[in-house]
Amino acid sequence: MDKLLIQGGTPLCGEIAISGAKNAALPILCASLLSSDSLHLSNVPRLKDVSTMLRLIEQMGVEVTHEGADGVVLNSRGLNNPLAPYDLVKTMRASILVLGPLLARHGEARVSLPGGCAIGARPVEQHLRGLQAMGAEIHVEQGYIHARVGAGGLKGARMVTDMVTVTGTENLMMAAVLAEGETIIENAAREPEVVDLANCLVSMGAQVSGAGTDKIRIRGVQRLHGASHAVMADRIETGTYLCAAAATAGNVRLTRTSSAYLDAVVDKLLDAGCDIVAEREAIRLKAPSRLKAVSVRTSPYPAFPTDMQAQFMAVNCVAEGSAVIRETIFENRFMHAVELIRLGADIKIDASNAMVTGVDRLDGATVMATDLRASASLVIAGLVAQGETLIERIYHLDRGYERIEEKLGQLGAQLRRIR
Repeated sequence: MDKLLIQGGTPLCGEIAISGAKNAALPILCASLLSSDSLHLSNVPRLKDVSTMLRLIEQMGVEVTHEGADGVVLNSRGLNNPLAPYDLVKTMRASILVLGPLLARHGEARVSLPGGCAIGARPVEQHLRGLQAMGAEIHVEQGYIHARVGAGGLKGARMVTDMVTVTGTENLMMAAVLAEGETIIENAAREPEVVDLANCLVSMGAQVSGAGTDKIRIRGVQRLHGASHAVMADRIETGTYLCAAAATAGNVRLTRTSSAYLDAVVDKLLDAGCDIVAEREAIRLKAPSRLKAVSVRTSPYPAFPTDMQAQFMAVNCVAEGSAVIRETIFENRFMHAVELIRLGADIKIDASNAMVTGVDRLDGATVMATDLRASASLVIAGLVAQGETLIERIYHLDRGYERIEEKLGQLGAQLRRIR
């Protein structure tokens, strides 16, 4: 199993390009199931989760053709196996996103209950209730969701989700584009990745309005056609590299990205003392010699993202003063704190709150990644720590960060992957 060895203590300086967004690419790949015509995608990141999703839809009968470094052409005219088996789904919760498109286009689906990062319960009931409201018959047996719809297909419906759910909003939106009549999703997720999926669906001929607000309207159409779409930049990757530069007192320019979807993160980095300049398709950050501690509270978009919580905890570990980090989305997302403490961090956990008091220095040690964003926090801490830090179980990193060693190396970091 691969590990990452980091020699810390070097400020990050230079320029790198940000990859396409994993959390936008995954539902858009599933959107290919909705049409028998080809979907041409660009800016698709080369990540473990993306390759898993491609394998998943390929075994359903989708023809997958890679074009260049970041292009993929998908054609599902041969769709013939509406099954998402456990061996593929167990590593990635986003696999549930095939459920809505399969029901809409194929009329049935058999999808294993999803796995992924162990960061708390993320129930699929919201997905299932919404699909049932549209006329689907659903049973959960032996670890699989069995879903079927009658000859008349799905029907438009009005639904109000009990909680804001990104994948739930995406699943129901994809199901609704081929449903008869109008579907209204209330309390919809507002994330930019939801908007990117909606833009892709519209380019395929769907009638979707309101994406980016808490009320999305979809008027069903009889069929979708082929299209071309460029996946949006990864705002979480952008935020992660900004945090890494900030923690190491660095000076970086990130290209092929935008601060448009990062207001909450940028505001906190400004509060910490960083100098940030937003360009049309780039962001510059120059950090002070010592950051100020900043408190954060995670909430659904446009508030501070839970996927940036771990990275800011690492930043606060070496900042001046104390800060409180409150996690409101997932109940088990402080597992990285124990590993940061091994590096010398001062962190005290009380339920959903973490009190972080900055220390003068961190010292390298062997630590273990527990989930994707926890991995990123340990990389940031390792870049700051004196001496060598060895991060085990970095397969989590490969799920969400494209060529992370190469990109950090371009910024002057000293690190290498070992087995």
